Amino acid sequence: MIETQNVHRSYRIGKKMIEVLHGIDLQIAKGEKVFLCGPSGAGKTTLLYTLAGLERPEQGNVRIAGTDLYGLGRKEQARFRNKSIGYVFQNYFLLPELTAAENVAVPGAIAGENRTADALLALERVGLKERADHLPAELSGGEQQRVAIARAIVNQPSVLFADEPTGNLDSRTSSEIMGMLLELADENGVTLVVVTHDQNLAKVGDRTLVIKDGKVG
Repeated sequence: MIETQNVHRSYRIGKKMIEVLHGIDLQIAKGEKVFLCGPSGAGKTTLLYTLAGLERPEQGNVRIAGTDLYGLGRKEQARFRNKSIGYVFQNYFLLPELTAAENVAVPGAIAGENRTADALLALERVGLKERADHLPAELSGGEQQRVAIARAIVNQPSVLFADEPTGNLDSRTSSEIMGMLLELADENGVTLVVVTHDQNLAKVGDRTLVIKDGKVG
């Protein structure tokens, strides 16, 4: 489902170039649940962004379901991400002026589709249908992350990326959220890739990849 070849990514800090990813080669099978771990600054989030089409590598390529992600034009890539990729951020990134249902419907709106019914169904799948008309400020952190997950799955993606999805939550809520992600992935055969610093959470996946010094071990 996901394949990378010789992926490099660096950043300029002042006059210095810092190489974050040093020739990443990896393969992730369809339906596999993979956890990315490693020390702070190792490049976990950078790799996730690169896999998801959010940060173009300076060298190498990324294929998702056979599609060369960075070989697509900007509009084609945006359409592919909208249709095939779901992304859950640590900080939720819900629009504060929109209700839960409206936030979940945003990917459909971007595609020019009315996905209100699908948004309500997605909220029901994460146990929040009764909170559909609430604003983010009226929801707990765990509820906001559930809304973010519903938004990520509303278009029925084939790949779901999650960047520290439990980083801002207490241990009990973290377990619930992670359990929900795994269940949703199993239900639909979705490939799940999760960045986490929690080694215990990572054990529930099919495979753990450790990133250190810009390489996957």
